[in-house]
Amino acid sequence: MPAISFGFEVHQPYRLNRHFAPDPNVKKKDLLNLYFDEINRELLLRVAEKCYIPATTMVLEMMDAGFSCAFSFSGTLIEQIEKWSPDSLALFEQVAAHRNAEILAQTYYHSIASCFHDKTEFTEQVRMHATLMHDLFHTDPTVFENTEFTFNNEIATHIKDMGFAGIFTEGVDRILGWRSPNYLYTCRDIPVLLRNTQLSDDIAFRFTNRSWDMYPLTADTYAKWVAQSPGDVVNVFLDYESFGEHLWPETGIFDFMRYLPEELSAQGVSTILPSKILEDYSPVGTVDVTETISWADIEKDTSAWMGNDRQRATFRALESARVYAKDKQIWRYLQTSDHFYYMASKYGSCGEVHSYFCYLVGEDAFKTYMRILADYEERNIRRTKNRKAAKTLRTLPPESAFHFASPAGYIGYTAYNLDQFCQLLHIVPKDSIQHHLERGDFASWITDVLGDTDLAERIKDCTERQDLTNLVCEWSERLWSHLK
Repeated sequence: MPAISFGFEVHQPYRLNRHFAPDPNVKKKDLLNLYFDEINRELLLRVAEKCYIPATTMVLEMMDAGFSCAFSFSGTLIEQIEKWSPDSLALFEQVAAHRNAEILAQTYYHSIASCFHDKTEFTEQVRMHATLMHDLFHTDPTVFENTEFTFNNEIATHIKDMGFAGIFTEGVDRILGWRSPNYLYTCRDIPVLLRNTQLSDDIAFRFTNRSWDMYPLTADTYAKWVAQSPGDVVNVFLDYESFGEHLWPETGIFDFMRYLPEELSAQGVSTILPSKILEDYSPVGTVDVTETISWADIEKDTSAWMGNDRQRATFRALESARVYAKDKQIWRYLQTSDHFYYMASKYGSCGEVHSYFCYLVGEDAFKTYMRILADYEERNIRRTKNRKAAKTLRTLPPESAFHFASPAGYIGYTAYNLDQFCQLLHIVPKDSIQHHLERGDFASWITDVLGDTDLAERIKDCTERQDLTNLVCEWSERLWSHLK
């Protein structure tokens, strides 16, 4: 008979300003209002009314009766409820102090920093979050839950080296093979708790699906499923906003949760906290995760954030923006995974989920993000080690980017900075390269937009792709050496 461990992800991003336009008259102290949308307060208050307050009131009553569960709060969520919903914060403080609750660690900004090549920023955000949990909730988390369960061997090693006792991730079939997620495993010598995808998504996604053959899902049916599951512990992890926000009260989700502890008890199933799992159970094997996994979409990988060209271009630009990040707070807000999630271009059921969660979608989300990142870098050029290098290497808004074309028109490749320009020179069709060289477009763009007349003059002497590519890439590397 397995136990069951419930975990709740509680997060809200600072959504970007849908109507952003550069304004040089806006001072540094007002940049948050320029870059981030006024809708954030409205949405936070709505979620607080529909979820945080009623759901947490319910969970506290359940915990008083013996139910146990874990919470993972992002720093961006805490900042917003401190400003706009003190009632929510007071309830979460009661949760954190409860004997039947456990607070988990994550990145402060619910960020994609763990995907950066250099893990320094990731480490700093994990420590920032730990400090916040200690100062606000008087607790020191020992179990880690990365943004959207993003995980691989390198992340496992890093979290172990930071002193955490265990880490959550998704129970992905391709890393488990024939094995069940309902056991404790290790990866790089750190215990790994695997989310049971089926039983978690039965609540999060199938609960309101009238075409599902098990609709409507009742507490007693669910408790029987858990009791009949093989293994030691069933880890069920959900977005907390599922209760009341994604799944409205009219669906019966609150009644389902209220009755669930009693039905679990009737089946002989107890609830257990993550740290207790680590104490009571021994790992039964190891997992080797060479490719990054997550709990997102059907693919269970990073394609929700880096699955298309615009997401990858944005990610590379964001990582490079470190040298411009004199105000790290804004740079870190821009690392929040939600911004990249909005840029996805998926179809079918995954596309429907993305559309539900996105206040901006696809191309609009991408253009808004790049305009804001470009403005942020532009404002910080004067504070870098080498202004000339910083100007040439900066990220550009879509209107100033280089759009590769052939005589017939645009061919689908765009460079938003010199590094991306270098990368694209390797792969764009030869006729496009020749088209732009003959017209002098490369030199004009580098002179008029990037402001590097020296590089532009040298490009004028290039007649072949290889010479051009070598020149631009070597030039870029030299400029970066002046900034780092």
